[in-house]
Amino acid sequence: MAHSRDEVEEAFRRYWQVGAVGEDWEAWAGLFTDDARYIEHVLGNMRGSAEIKKWITSIMAAYPEIYKYYEWHAIDGDRVFVYMQNRRDNPEPGGAPIDFPGVTLLEYAGDGKWRSEEDFWAVPASQKAQAEYEKACAAHDPDHPKRMTRQNWPAEPAWARGPARGPNAI
Repeated sequence: MAHSRDEVEEAFRRYWQVGAVGEDWEAWAGLFTDDARYIEHVLGNMRGSAEIKKWITSIMAAYPEIYKYYEWHAIDGDRVFVYMQNRRDNPEPGGAPIDFPGVTLLEYAGDGKWRSEEDFWAVPASQKAQAEYEKACAAHDPDHPKRMTRQNWPAEPAWARGPARGPNAI
């Protein structure tokens, strides 16, 4: 039985704000059911919020420079489809952000929790973005990944934007 569209929308916005915007990955993992399935086609599969928490906190710690740029989402019953950019701010002053696209399919379980997530992303584009970012860091700011800059959030919607962090922030 599908939950109301308003409930699914509210749960999705919370999911996005806690993880992509707030980057509170421990709390974000708590938005999954104890038996949730997480299918990550490149990095592996997880089962349950505890395993998801262990995985997401380690992967995000390994890539602190990456943040999520919201493009759009669609709701179909209990399913939410999300299109985003995996974004790095460019260490070159005035340089364009360095992105690669991703799609996520979520399935809502009710009570603010998700029963599954499946992630798809463009591996060749990811590899190209990684190489471009590493080259820009070497040329302009080797410590840039540690700074976790967040200069290029979407203009809209407001709930998908986090605070900008300056290029000198550490």
